[in-house]
Amino acid sequence: MEIQIQTFTVHKRFALTISRGTTAQTTNVWIRIEQDGVEGWGEASPFSMGEKPQTTAAIARSLQAIAPLLKSLHPLERQRIEHLLGQAKLPSAARAALDVALHDWLGKYAGLPLWQLWGLERDRIVSTSVTIGISTPEAAKQRVLDWLGKGTAESPRRDIQALKVKLGSPEGIAADQAMFTAVQETAPNIAQISVDANGGWTVESTLKMAHWLAERGVTYIEQPLPKGRETELTKLFYLSPLPIFVDESCFTSRDIPMLSDRVHGINIKLMKSGGLSEALRMIHVAKAYDLKIMFGCYSDSTLLNTALAHLSSLADHLDLDSHLNLLNDPFIGASFENGRVVPNDQSGLGVRLR
Repeated sequence: MEIQIQTFTVHKRFALTISRGTTAQTTNVWIRIEQDGVEGWGEASPFSMGEKPQTTAAIARSLQAIAPLLKSLHPLERQRIEHLLGQAKLPSAARAALDVALHDWLGKYAGLPLWQLWGLERDRIVSTSVTIGISTPEAAKQRVLDWLGKGTAESPRRDIQALKVKLGSPEGIAADQAMFTAVQETAPNIAQISVDANGGWTVESTLKMAHWLAERGVTYIEQPLPKGRETELTKLFYLSPLPIFVDESCFTSRDIPMLSDRVHGINIKLMKSGGLSEALRMIHVAKAYDLKIMFGCYSDSTLLNTALAHLSSLADHLDLDSHLNLLNDPFIGASFENGRVVPNDQSGLGVRLR
């Protein structure tokens, strides 16, 4: 199979601030594989969790290095391809780009959308949350209004059903509480609100915030403690009035068994897992442990969020909003309908250039 690799830069309509920093733009990697007149598309977006960052340059280099080794293989030789990728120790984001492209190729080759190839039902897809980054109460209020189509920003009106509020402010939980209050007061009709601290809290501050947030109807708390402090999650599991989900603490299906007795759910992202194949494994393992499942994203374009949308009927919560905040997304794919990201009927991913 022939492989083409190129980069593209996307700019956020609103910069996103979390406990670890602020992102206004990213340069992602677009990969295309071609075989038998069929072309499959994949994407990788850079990310960092405090360890060795998966940068755009590192992702692109790894894909360029593996491309000649894949040339003699057919996209249907998935076992051989997976073995080769394992030996090469590609970054998870690079593996994800290839895996998504192979799935897109397969769907197009079969003439079926992925959700149908997997036997899934689109009407089971739940609403996706849209994200409010860490900011002042006044800025958070304006961001909510912009999402709801009532602000001054040039963005289309959207039927938002759920919000995710980023907390874990360096200024402490008083700042978190003030910002959350502003968000909730601005969107009183949105009942589904979750909170993501991105590892910005301690056990003590998490328990204090969990009780405070529970009184305000929050659905769950995501990644309250920093990655590496998973043993402390046990106390939260038993004492928190709200369910605890993990993101940075869970990359692949191998991480799930050790977390199963101390969390209520996991956040699956394509860049962490290494693609749709591993995401599906994670879903099955998580369900075997009776854990809830959510899907998330980084600075992913429509291509990647459409890819996960094909599996979304298997998730309990969704946070696939990154493409909705892009000014120059090069792709068109899943539609946004009544707060839901819904894949179309076209074969493969159903993604095309804008």
